[in-house]
Amino acid sequence: MMHNLITSSLTAFFLMASAVATSTAVANDKKIEANDLVEIFEKLGGKHPGYRKAHAKGLCASGTFVPAPNKHFTGAALLSNGELPVSMRFSVGGASPSSDEKAAGTRGMGMQIQLPDGALHTFTGNNFPVFAGKNPEIFHGFLSTLLPDENGKSDPAKTMAFVEQHPSLQAHVMWNKNAKTAASFANTEFFGLHTFYFDQANEQQTKFRWNVKPSLGVKTLEKSEADSMPTEFLADTFAQQLKDETVSFSIMASLGEAQDSDIDPSQQWPSERPQVSLGTVTVKTSGGDTCNNTNFDPNVMSAGFTPSADPILRMRSPAYAISFGKRLSGQ
Repeated sequence: MMHNLITSSLTAFFLMASAVATSTAVANDKKIEANDLVEIFEKLGGKHPGYRKAHAKGLCASGTFVPAPNKHFTGAALLSNGELPVSMRFSVGGASPSSDEKAAGTRGMGMQIQLPDGALHTFTGNNFPVFAGKNPEIFHGFLSTLLPDENGKSDPAKTMAFVEQHPSLQAHVMWNKNAKTAASFANTEFFGLHTFYFDQANEQQTKFRWNVKPSLGVKTLEKSEADSMPTEFLADTFAQQLKDETVSFSIMASLGEAQDSDIDPSQQWPSERPQVSLGTVTVKTSGGDTCNNTNFDPNVMSAGFTPSADPILRMRSPAYAISFGKRLSGQ
């Protein structure tokens, strides 16, 4: 599985001496297109016809969004139409639809809110706060170092050298090294990673990044706890939580300043940036396949919101579209 390849390579990265020659790094001057990313996901994780090329294993859910209007988003239709329906998908990182849920690492979330006029607003996030690389070329180059050789083995030294040469990978690599297993999707915080703008009715512009905080708090499993779990437990745990208590998430917007990068998702903004609530999503049901044909493209937003020029963010639309087309055609 791609997750295991990444985890083993990154673990080795931190165990090996930093004196490994950087000449083993992979050069990658080629401009990367969306199809290149889809293809390398398939090379790393295998081909699984009919499934998403990343985050193949997922759980559908549905609920409602209750907005919290505030002065930084004056005039936003998203925040001025009362309670709205939400379609959600929680997921496990990797290209395999049978990923081991005991494994530490990436968990994802997609939310699509439908407005009364039919417009959609999409939030797509992960449980890591920084992306692996500042642009598609570095991200693709990093993934390329994880590809196995003719003997079926990847070369940790190659990965280490590439990370040393590309500082924008290092925060994500450190996160991955320390990541633990999520106890539940309902106990996971998700980060949108990218920068967006909202053009207010008063001609002011709000620069922001969003994250989603669980009302039940963040909870992870120690390795001994994770080892005792079945390979699949997230769907059942989530369903039981829905029966026992209210499962909800607060959508928060961190307000950026001029010096905060709007094009580099590998850089986290300072923690002291003010946050405002955009509203609360309350989950009502989970399970089924209602989200299977939903394309959770974060560039699909309601009136007044625009994506930044972040090259990773801009690459998501064509990459998601290619993956979506392959999925619907059984590829």
